[in-house]
Amino acid sequence: MYEFWLLIIVLLTVIEILTVNLTTIWFIGSALITLFLSFFIDNFTVQLSVFVLFGIVFLITTRPILMKYIFKNKVKTNIDRIIGMNGVVIDAISNNEYGSVKVDGKIWRAYSKVKLQEGTHIKIIKINGNKLEVEEE
Repeated sequence: MYEFWLLIIVLLTVIEILTVNLTTIWFIGSALITLFLSFFIDNFTVQLSVFVLFGIVFLITTRPILMKYIFKNKVKTNIDRIIGMNGVVIDAISNNEYGSVKVDGKIWRAYSKVKLQEGTHIKIIKINGNKLEVEEE
């Protein structure tokens, strides 16, 4: 039965190499565990259960951590790069009305949870459509 698990490991490794998106690596690990288990237990149902269970556990527990490290140095290229930037209010922002802010040399419509006067230094919290949510710096 170990030949089957070796074949699964090889196939999943080839798929992982071709996709390079961390798609099957979790199940490669579970197949390795199942391969080791196949030397002691001949029951295919047990082996398959261990393969699926460990694959899912590895996927759920390690993928978020790895994705955080892999995309840690992601370069923001579009509008999302201004999140976290600082700017200045050029038209006062009221609770129920939009104002304007200047960020990165451009003027944006903006809103805030609190009233902000003209000249107040702000920080971009998030983007909602084409308007910026800001807070006082």
